[in-house]
Amino acid sequence: MQWPHRWTDEGVSIEGDFTGAHLLHLSVAGCVLNDLYREAARLGMELSGVQVTAEGDFDPDTWASTGITYDVVVDSPEPPARVTELVDLVDVVAEIPKAVRAGMGVERRLS
Repeated sequence: MQWPHRWTDEGVSIEGDFTGAHLLHLSVAGCVLNDLYREAARLGMELSGVQVTAEGDFDPDTWASTGITYDVVVDSPEPPARVTELVDLVDVVAEIPKAVRAGMGVERRLS
C-alpha cells in the first residue's frame, strides 16, 4: 500500500501482516525511516530513497516479543561514510526503537 509522506514525493510503501504484533515492527521501521529523512535534512544531506525493513518474532503463548531487527538501505549521492554516520545517528536517536529498547509498561486505564 502506498501512503503519502512529508519527506518524499513518492510516498511510502508498506508491506506486512496487519496484526497488533506486526504493527510493533512497523512502528520501529516507520520511526527509523522518518528519522533518517529528518536528520538528513538537518545535516544538509540529500537522500534519493530509503528502505527500512523490520522483523521479529513473538512467543506464541504470551505474544511477548523475542526482539526486533531492522535493516536500512539508503540511496544517496552522499559519500558512503557520511551515510553510515547518518544511519548510526538515527539508531541512537530514533524514538520508538529507543523506547522499545528501554522497555516500557503498558497499562489499561480503568474508567
